[in-house]
Amino acid sequence: MVKRVAVILSGCGVYDGTEIHEASAVLIHLSRAGAKLQMFAPDEDQMHVVNHCVGKPTEEKRNILQESARIARGDVTDLAELDVSAFDAAIIPGGFGVAKNLCDWAVKNKNFTIQPLLEKLIKDFHKAGKPLGMCCISPVLAAKLLPGCELTVGQDKECEKWPYAQTAGAMKDLGCKHVNKEVDEAHVDVKNKLVTTCAFMCNAPFHKIFDGIGVMVQETLKLA
Repeated sequence: MVKRVAVILSGCGVYDGTEIHEASAVLIHLSRAGAKLQMFAPDEDQMHVVNHCVGKPTEEKRNILQESARIARGDVTDLAELDVSAFDAAIIPGGFGVAKNLCDWAVKNKNFTIQPLLEKLIKDFHKAGKPLGMCCISPVLAAKLLPGCELTVGQDKECEKWPYAQTAGAMKDLGCKHVNKEVDEAHVDVKNKLVTTCAFMCNAPFHKIFDGIGVMVQETLKLA
């Protein structure tokens, strides 16, 4: 039976939207598995726009849905139209757009709040027993909404390979169980039907990040 998967985007570009390579990996692995997917994004303004050449914000404004359409080749739907009953699972790629546009983690850290519509959708998927796949920074959404869940953002000891390892400590502070995993692995929380992988939280070659996201997608589909 063909699995129907909602992929939730947060813009286009690592510093102010969805991490493009993570999104692409998700789409390729879903396609290879024969899943039917539909992409969604909020029809709202981004927190800000970043010049990716210099890594600094600009004065312009951009819309999350319109920017996400760049990744979706135009085929993206307003998040407000996502009907949980029409899908078997949801996957949220990472990128700073998750921490800036889907929630305000980038500004408030552990005191962050989630975009209300997305919060409801995640809770509805979970309540319906439908799996959630998250990579990179997006597991913070589960940490906030699924108390006591198990997840991974990679490793919990900071080094050159793991420059964002302090995020694991923040997950623990939010009441979650953080599980150390390598970049090409994923962690499956069977009870909460949550599958997570670190992706670009690790300073690793692209193909290893691609492989880890593949494991996340495969395990998410198994739970569906």
